Amino acid sequence: MKSKFKTAFAAAALSLSAVAAHADNIVEIAAADDRFSTLVAAVTAAGLAETLSGPGPFTVYAPVNDAFAALPEGTVETLLKPENKQQLTNVLLYHVDDRKLMAGMIPAGSNYFKPILASERLCITAGSDGVMIADGTGAMANVIIADIQADNGVIHVVDKVLLPGTRPACH
Repeated sequence: MKSKFKTAFAAAALSLSAVAAHADNIVEIAAADDRFSTLVAAVTAAGLAETLSGPGPFTVYAPVNDAFAALPEGTVETLLKPENKQQLTNVLLYHVDDRKLMAGMIPAGSNYFKPILASERLCITAGSDGVMIADGTGAMANVIIADIQADNGVIHVVDKVLLPGTRPACH
């Protein structure tokens, strides 16, 4: 019963203030929030739910459902097919850092960050306008909610799915 209460409390806190209590791990927080249902389905299909429920620490740049919906038609469905599990895994690992990076820890200006998908880089820019992330296509995602704390790390909500590609140029 306590676990259900903690999950309900975290979901309520997330909905009301965008900051969850230190009660649940990253996967539990995402699963309790309908804005992340596509992300949770993808994490489950890739077999990463157990890993991202582990001790961490992790920083997850979590795309909302609208970010997945903005991908070309059929992209999500194609990635969720079992034969595309490795490609899906790569896309998801591109959204994860193996450190706990609070927004205030991101240095001002543009800096390269290495996600768990070690062959790739993200260019994260912190400034007076907030935090933006350039992915491997050079497209920019905005951090729309920062610093949702979990027992095993932190979630930064982004408005775009980050895609691997050629390394982004930091300016």
